[in-house]
Amino acid sequence: MQLTGLHVHPVKSMYRLSPASARVQPWGLAGDRRWMLADATGRFVSQRENAALGRIRTELSTDGTLILTAPGGSRIEIPAPAAAAGDPVAEVEVWGTRFRAAEAVKEAHEWIAEHLGEYRLVHLDDPRARPVDPEFSRPGDTVSMADGFPLLLTTTASLDALNTLISADHPEGHEILPMDRFRPNVVVDGTEPWAEDGWRRIRIGELTFRVVKPCGRCVITTTDQESGERRGPEPLRALARHHKLLKKASFGQNLIPERPAGTEGDVLGTLRLGDPVEVLEDGAQWPENALV
Repeated sequence: MQLTGLHVHPVKSMYRLSPASARVQPWGLAGDRRWMLADATGRFVSQRENAALGRIRTELSTDGTLILTAPGGSRIEIPAPAAAAGDPVAEVEVWGTRFRAAEAVKEAHEWIAEHLGEYRLVHLDDPRARPVDPEFSRPGDTVSMADGFPLLLTTTASLDALNTLISADHPEGHEILPMDRFRPNVVVDGTEPWAEDGWRRIRIGELTFRVVKPCGRCVITTTDQESGERRGPEPLRALARHHKLLKKASFGQNLIPERPAGTEGDVLGTLRLGDPVEVLEDGAQWPENALV
């Protein structure tokens, strides 16, 4: 097995970057989902509410500046705000967890309003501010502004199996779904289909990860990540019929990185395309497993 995909999403629900290597921090890949949009109540905004978010291209400069480009070519550079620098701070919320994040400059809000709607752009300047769900984590585990966990893993074999199921359910024909519908951080090749559902702990290259929870899926998986268009009920319908874990249509597994012995600071190590993947512990069983 080997690592064949690495994806960083600088802004929650916006377009991905796909580097050849990525540093791993306790709360996820470096730069992944440290920015997000929030509505007037502080609640996060994603492609669930506004599919057009996926069409905004993102870049990150070495000094942390976020660069956004709209489909028509309009571009803006946004310096990373921080409470320690005196920038405004807002209370925001992701799936019921409230925490504080620094607000971007006024010009960024105006650009967002022009292209997406009346939202605020915020930056998680303190990545220790948001704990992981304690039911699936250990004390001190934190996460960026991802839905719930530091990293998301998918496998090419499971995607192939899912596309086969979809094709069988649609004898009239159906598009082959690409991996970007599932917005993973790491993609692994060389497994059996759905093998990741049984993993408890894995090694990718120089780093180890706990496999903590299946990823329940939502309407974002029905959204073309290039056009921002909803494309019908798949893959949600097929997953609901053929692959439910924890009572949810599921695809992929959430990971929490482990700190290597002797390391200090925010960087745990680096993942690189081609890194070998090894299962260190397996046998995971998820309640209400309805895999058929």
